Formats: sequence, structure tokens, C-alpha cells
Amino acid sequence: MSQIKVLLADDHTLVRKGIARLLATQPDIAVVGEAADGLEAEALAGELRPDVILLDLEMPRCSGLEAIPRIHQRMPDAAIVVLTYSDDGDDLLEALKRGAQGYLLKDLEPEALFGAVRGAARGEAPIAGAMATKVLQELRPRPEEDPSPSAADEGPKLSARELEVLERCAAGATNREIAEALFISENTVKHHLKSILAKLQMQNRAQAVAWAVREGLIRP
Repeated sequence: MSQIKVLLADDHTLVRKGIARLLATQPDIAVVGEAADGLEAEALAGELRPDVILLDLEMPRCSGLEAIPRIHQRMPDAAIVVLTYSDDGDDLLEALKRGAQGYLLKDLEPEALFGAVRGAARGEAPIAGAMATKVLQELRPRPEEDPSPSAADEGPKLSARELEVLERCAAGATNREIAEALFISENTVKHHLKSILAKLQMQNRAQAVAWAVREGLIRP
């Protein structure tokens, strides 16, 4: 049975050696090289042609994020899997964008590491469970970013009277002046403004006016 060739890249010698010893207990996995930074990892990847590269993010000279596209360009068939302490969602997304196939945290159990290496060699994308949740949250479309007509139709709806109040706010009118112009009480004006701000989830009338102008609902 052919072995999975693994290259380790981590600037902490004890961590790197510990991972190497763990992987050495598996008959189908062989650690073919060790690197202390991204530049060394790139050079060894081209020389040793590993199947899987376990790459730390924080390394001197050339970080893991910097090394990923360099290695990927040189070894497009190698599976680059980040193995790090960082549980930052931004690091995860950036690593995947740059060509990483997986993202694991260093607190995982040995058996999980072995399974991840085997999965990566098969073309799978091993990602730590907690990190998978984060990336799904980041990639989930937000309502305000959804360009579909249904999302727009579900936007805040202001009544004709509320738009009249906003239009006079845009002209700089006070509550009393708005009340006199619309033949309503000041308390009613305040009620309309409170309703507008609640619907738009805004803090003051200036924000509400800016929104209405931007949406083309009133004239500035």
C-alpha cells in the first residue's frame, strides 16, 4: 500500500517534531520533510512532491497565508491544510481564498488529525467543526446584501403620511412646523417619527431622511 507523503511546516520545533512523531505511528502516512517557515516549505514542496502539506499560519520570513498561493502555484495537486491555533474566521476565509484545501486547529485529537490527512489526500476538505460554523455564518447572505426582488419587497414600508413627515424633515422643518403644515398635532408628528425610526431601525431623523432620499422616496 502506497503511503501518503506529508510535509510539515511550523516554526515551533517541538510542535513540529511532536506532530511528526504522531504521524509516524500510522503505517499509511510518511512525513517526508519539515520546514520552519513558508519559504522553506515552498522549496521542499517542489523538491519532495508531498501529497499533503500541513502548514502553520504564523511563521517568520514568510507566513502561512503568504506561502499558500506560492506553494499552490508550484504544486497545484498537493493538498494544503492549515494547522494552526488561530480560530479567527477571517484567517479561515483568507486561507481558503488563497488555495488552502482545509483548516484545522491544533487542539484536535490525534485520530482526527490522521483522518484529516487521509481525507485531504483523497481530495476532501477537512475543516474543524467550529470553523465550519464560522465560515457558513460569514458566507450566508445578509438581507441588506440580497439583490433578489423578494428581499427588496420585504424592505421597510412607510405610509404616505410618514413620507410626508420625512419630506418636511428634509426641508428642515420643526415638529411644530410639520404639525401646522399637515394639520395634525405635535404629538402625532412625534408618533410618526417614532414609527419611522422603528421601521427603519435608525437612531435619528437625519439618518431616516438620508435613507429616504437615497431610496428615491423623497426629494432632498
